[in-house]
Amino acid sequence: MNNLKVYNTLNSKKEKFVPITKGKVGMYVCGPTVYSNVHLGNCRTFISFDLIYRYLTHLGYKVRYVRNITDVGHLENDEDEGEDRIAKKARLENLEPMEIVQRYTLDFHNALSKFNTLPPSIEPTATGHIVEQIELIKKMIKTGMGYEMNGSVYFDVHKFNTSNNYGKLSGRKLEDLIHNSRSLDGQSDKKNPQDFALWKKAELQHIMKWNSPWSEGFPGWHLECTAMSTKYLGESFDIHGGGLDLKFPHHECEIAQAEAVNKKTPVKYWLHTNMMTLDGKKMAKSTGNNILPSDVFSGINNKFTKPFSPSVVKFFFLQAHYRSILDISEVALSASEKGYNKLIEAIKTLNSIPTSGENTEFDLNKWKEACYSAMDDDFNSPILIANLFEAVKFINKLNSEGDTLSEDQKQTLSNQLNIFVFEILGLKTSNETIKSNNQSNTLEQTIKILIKLRNSARINKNFKTADLIRDELNSIGIDLKDDKTSSSFSINKK
Repeated sequence: MNNLKVYNTLNSKKEKFVPITKGKVGMYVCGPTVYSNVHLGNCRTFISFDLIYRYLTHLGYKVRYVRNITDVGHLENDEDEGEDRIAKKARLENLEPMEIVQRYTLDFHNALSKFNTLPPSIEPTATGHIVEQIELIKKMIKTGMGYEMNGSVYFDVHKFNTSNNYGKLSGRKLEDLIHNSRSLDGQSDKKNPQDFALWKKAELQHIMKWNSPWSEGFPGWHLECTAMSTKYLGESFDIHGGGLDLKFPHHECEIAQAEAVNKKTPVKYWLHTNMMTLDGKKMAKSTGNNILPSDVFSGINNKFTKPFSPSVVKFFFLQAHYRSILDISEVALSASEKGYNKLIEAIKTLNSIPTSGENTEFDLNKWKEACYSAMDDDFNSPILIANLFEAVKFINKLNSEGDTLSEDQKQTLSNQLNIFVFEILGLKTSNETIKSNNQSNTLEQTIKILIKLRNSARINKNFKTADLIRDELNSIGIDLKDDKTSSSFSINKK
């Protein structure tokens, strides 16, 4: 339990992991804003922290893992102006905001369950902690770091920076931020462009709003994480995690809020996952350059010609370190599929290896130490996997040459492979590929049903419905070719 080192973004170096309270770990991870389907880039972040959670638990720590759900207050472009992302989606789809929240929270949970991730200890929501956020704002106003203007409340970054180092996590200096900021246009309630919202007064048409001492409104995005992490993990806790894109301004603002109120450093170790790219560009909801888990599992999309199981996709993620950029492609997934199958097959083959005398060809203790050393080095899953394949080569050699192991050696190797592959990496052995192919067949049958309905509409001269079905199928990469009475389809693989 004493060999683990983690890369602390706060100090830009690896540090020995020593929890604040012996034997216990408090970990907070920024969860999703639930206004759309979770994409693979999001999933990679949460799979990375699942790996961290699993390994800390395996080492014997009692881990309280808190991961929030943002269901209010996250405005467009991460700014203090504009429309709430969830309210906007609700308006566009003519639904209640909480219907949007429910739909995409379920989608998030469903996606992560397919990847066999463990649920967090606590999963609080922003709307469930409005009272705590209001109380936190009151404290910031009392310290002089918060100020009210026309019903909204803002955090005074300049005042905070006179005695603190705003930007210490991201490496950004306030002077540079001032230089690069546009001057206020006279319509903003902020004293300075760098200040951020703690509470926003709601416009009349705004749906999601609550009563407060300042106005009927809603909390700022940065505030929820400070309120909930403090409530469930205390004023100082061990690990705060999230995607690298949250480092500034979100996490920087969290530090400022917590230090302004509690006068102490809120987090000991900051851990950030790097981005996933698609076609060499950052995967993001806002740009539309993303791919959903269901797209990969089904194989019916514009990027891949075949389905890949959740364990193969997860294995692909884990073959890269969580702090490295990872580009997804069918070629890369196919290579990971071969590696994953080879690993699982070797574990099954080990069961059939006969036992006899001691085999000195493979040093099990040295191999085991190398596996743990990899994970102790900032959760280095690709090095762990490389070590696992040393065992795979050994097992395959035993099998091909008809060699044996002692009963103790076989049991030790089997136990350790199970620990590393299934307990720590969280992979699964199942008929996922078969299920994915069945899912692909089900989707193909669904497309045929839609085409049948469209053909019926064409025969009945209901061309509006026929065109709508064609356009919707085309929008997800399914091209139709019509003849006089029927249609055929093909999947666009561009």
